[in-house]
Amino acid sequence: MLEEVSGYDAAELLANRGDDAPARAVARLQGMVARRAAGEPLQYVLGHWSFRDLDLLVDPRVLIPRPETEVVAEVALDEAVRLGARRGRPRTFTRSHTPRPFTIADLGTGSGALALALATQLPEAEVWATDVSEDALAVARANLAGIGTAATRVRVASGSWFDALPPFLRGHVRLVVSNPPYVANREMQSLPADVADHEPMEALVSGPTGLEAIERILADAPSWLVANGSVVCEIAPHQSVDAVAVALEHGFEEAFTRPDLAGRERVLVARRRIGWPGWPTSSTSTRCSSGSGTGPRP
Repeated sequence: MLEEVSGYDAAELLANRGDDAPARAVARLQGMVARRAAGEPLQYVLGHWSFRDLDLLVDPRVLIPRPETEVVAEVALDEAVRLGARRGRPRTFTRSHTPRPFTIADLGTGSGALALALATQLPEAEVWATDVSEDALAVARANLAGIGTAATRVRVASGSWFDALPPFLRGHVRLVVSNPPYVANREMQSLPADVADHEPMEALVSGPTGLEAIERILADAPSWLVANGSVVCEIAPHQSVDAVAVALEHGFEEAFTRPDLAGRERVLVARRRIGWPGWPTSSTSTRCSSGSGTGPRP
């Protein structure tokens, strides 16, 4: 908070520790400390937070970007490359046409963290960022303005899950990513107070089982994906077995989970066709899943 109000980084604060602080900065710091002392998450107090190499606007309209979701982004990037996307800097094309876009849908984009991370890393990807919350989309649009030329390849759309996408994309999406609500109603009491009291509940709680949103995405995804397309979805560790089973029930030939930085099964990967490169060599296998633990969301 002191770095935020002063404009100094940690080293500069030490070098200038004898300087008098402007009254306006002191007042702002006092207000921020009071908000944090009252239990408001630090990310909301600051008004922004880092996600990979992005600095994102965050406020109570959207979930706070977390390290678990950074792992989702990395798994999604790996999956995109496996499916033929190119990761790196934009190319300068000498021909008069550009390659067919690699279409990605980020469903329930919130702050736009996943969509923008993918757009900035995959220079030929077209990313659709969707959300049913107009408040969340306002935040995503604000963050979109801060990613430079990659913003020209991001489309923001309002609607519930796949309903937000234009019909011409049906059957042409190569990768679906999502950090959907996955907390069950009965688990709400176990949420930390700074989560339950401040973050948008509609982005946290899915319903009686916690799998409702995940089931909806997996049920509808096959009709939107190309023949070998994939879904990458954040889940709760204790849902890994059920999430893999749901993916297989809805016609995905291959499904497994990847762990987060704490070793908890956090990312579901569901693929439409077996036999493509990238078969998992660790973590959960195709027909079973394991994992337990708690995170910011159970």
